[in-house]
Amino acid sequence: MVRIDKKATRLYVLDTNVLLHDPVSLYQFDEHEVVIPMTVLEELDKHKNGVREIARTARQVSRTLSDLTANVGLEQIRDGIPIPRLTGPEGRLRLLCYTDLKPLEPLEESPDNRILAETCRLRQERADASVILITKDINLRVKAAALGVPVEDYLNDRAFDDSDAMLEGVRVYPDAGSELWNGLALDVSVEREAQRVIYQLAGEIPAAWHPGMLVADGDVDARFEAIVREVGGQRARLDLLANYRHGASVWGVHASDCRQNFALNLLMDDDIDLVTIAGSAGTGKTFMTLAAAFQQTLDTKRFERIVFTRAPISMSEDIGFLPGTEEEKMSPWMGAFHDNMDNLLRNEDGESSWNSGATRQLLGARVQIRAPGFMRGRTLNDTFLIIDEAQNFTPKQLKSLVTRAGRNTKIVCLGNVGQIDTPYLTANTCGMAALVQRFRDWPHAGHVTLKSVERSRLALAGEELL
Repeated sequence: MVRIDKKATRLYVLDTNVLLHDPVSLYQFDEHEVVIPMTVLEELDKHKNGVREIARTARQVSRTLSDLTANVGLEQIRDGIPIPRLTGPEGRLRLLCYTDLKPLEPLEESPDNRILAETCRLRQERADASVILITKDINLRVKAAALGVPVEDYLNDRAFDDSDAMLEGVRVYPDAGSELWNGLALDVSVEREAQRVIYQLAGEIPAAWHPGMLVADGDVDARFEAIVREVGGQRARLDLLANYRHGASVWGVHASDCRQNFALNLLMDDDIDLVTIAGSAGTGKTFMTLAAAFQQTLDTKRFERIVFTRAPISMSEDIGFLPGTEEEKMSPWMGAFHDNMDNLLRNEDGESSWNSGATRQLLGARVQIRAPGFMRGRTLNDTFLIIDEAQNFTPKQLKSLVTRAGRNTKIVCLGNVGQIDTPYLTANTCGMAALVQRFRDWPHAGHVTLKSVERSRLALAGEELL
């Protein structure tokens, strides 16, 4: 990537993929000037037709540009169209059009190469300013670097700066000894309310604490495990967690460490409406979630139905259109669901009742498999909604699913930001990362990243080799 000393005046040339990735990216460059080349406008026009998400986004960008240019004269278009901002000085939008643009030698004619040529021409004309190309296309960034053109990735959509910095939702104090409070300057009082044990804390509350967070004194054999319910200023309230390791269980499922125990508590907590569970393959995300869903739907009758959905994105070649109903079309993507269903319905002798007609009829009435593309406009009441592979959704797509929640609905998002199959999404720009970050301080949301579990020797060996 080519970097230069940025001058007071900056001109950011936006590539088409930036606008399609974030339709409001025009407003994200503060008081600086945003430049849209004519090539980008032509590409947006090609993408606007259809019902796919990229077509909707292209139409949204076109409407935004239409609103900005609606009430301005020709002279103002030449000088730069004001981009209004809620706070601070407004930026300016420039539309770049060259009738005598010469192609760059020896590059052949293509949209990317025309954008490069337009950027180079603009740099020659505006020696007083820093002209910077913004694109999410890695190959275009490499070509720009080879030509000495200043280029950067679009970073404003990142939920956090470091891909390893996504919240874990857990704070473990392994050296606390017999009392967690030994290393903390806190005054502690214990209360009992119905079946809950409540800890009221006063003093220097750790800055990393947030609502819906696990606080424990160990990873595996923790003696104290509590969820942060309220935190602010010099006070915090913690509720002691139920222990699902040995005696109590959820649909026969026990936890093996503090993180799994925390996940089961979040899944069974009536006060938590949104649960996000991250972790690598085999950590028990889907298994524990389905167990909690069956417990609260079939046993306690808190919910009327379970809705399971996931992004229908393959890790290799697409197999094409599939015949059948909506559930039959989604069946190839539901391997994890059926595998965990089979394990949950096994008896003590290892025999599965999943093949029983009565069992299938019972679960068929309560469990629905839905495609995410047909969820828009729905309101789900009395539903346990499971969104699997949430890392493959964009923030906008995941927002569309989360806002389907109606009365008495719990949403659980499962995913692994280390396994993303959607182009242009990364560990810190995917929908799951945005969801975890946005709901960090909401008292009715909880997040946990699962780590230490018993896994097969083959899975562990595969991770080490790869």
